[in-house]
Amino acid sequence: MMSALAHIRLASERVDSTIRSYERSVPRILTPGEIITSQSGCMRGHGTYAEDDNLKASVAGVEERIIKLVSVRPLKSRYVGEIGDVVVGRITEVQQKRWKVDTNARLDSILLLSSVNLPGGELRRRSAEDEQKMRKYLQEGDLISAEVLQVYSDGSLSLYTRSLKYGKLSQGVLVKVFPSLVKRRKTHFHNLSCGASIILGNNGFIWLCPTASADEEGGGGFTQNLEEKVDRADREVIARLRNCILALANSKMMLYDTSIQYAFDESMKYKVAELLQPEPMKDVAVLTRHRLTLSV
Repeated sequence: MMSALAHIRLASERVDSTIRSYERSVPRILTPGEIITSQSGCMRGHGTYAEDDNLKASVAGVEERIIKLVSVRPLKSRYVGEIGDVVVGRITEVQQKRWKVDTNARLDSILLLSSVNLPGGELRRRSAEDEQKMRKYLQEGDLISAEVLQVYSDGSLSLYTRSLKYGKLSQGVLVKVFPSLVKRRKTHFHNLSCGASIILGNNGFIWLCPTASADEEGGGGFTQNLEEKVDRADREVIARLRNCILALANSKMMLYDTSIQYAFDESMKYKVAELLQPEPMKDVAVLTRHRLTLSV
């Protein structure tokens, strides 16, 4: 008879206790009903309420202070879009002159036919023939990168891909995290030094793919080569990046190009599969936080 194998984690394999001293900068996570402050003169922001001369948290999250304004940023919430946000989404439905896109928001977003580039980056008026070919351009299940053009009164978003850096995505991995963990930056498209490209969607959808060569770029947003084989080395890099992002998200750390690159560097002492275990995940997150602290 074959006996089941049990994985035993020894104390020597766990995170070095000396490194945990650098976790003092970790913000305290508040729970609903917990007292934030009893000081008078504080202004009540989002995620808080006043009771018995105390300011309490109404959601589970991290305290944020701007002078006297106190608010709580929830750790888990739906994406609330803003104009100019970079998002990664999935086509859910093809309608008349528009596509519906899942962007992790409360309502599906809208991508109008007039808001996309035609194949080759051609700019011209959209005709009835273009409308008939909509499913040829984008169909259900396709992943796209886009920018938020407009926020409607009901909270739904209008997307825009009339730039060669936006469009259909292929040959990569989608990672989903809480939108609040993605740090807002000037750019959300990065070519990391490890040999992979990353799109950090403000909506919590992160796209990982091999770095494209110069002659492969600029396809007008509709280039999708599913036949080209991705090298094993590139697949391992992408898998390691994915596990590093999950490790940082598990420790509620902000995700941006520097933190992800540091996590990738610190993870090299582990195999890719080992990064899914609790101790290596915590170890990588602690070492990354320490390195970010030193670089400030």
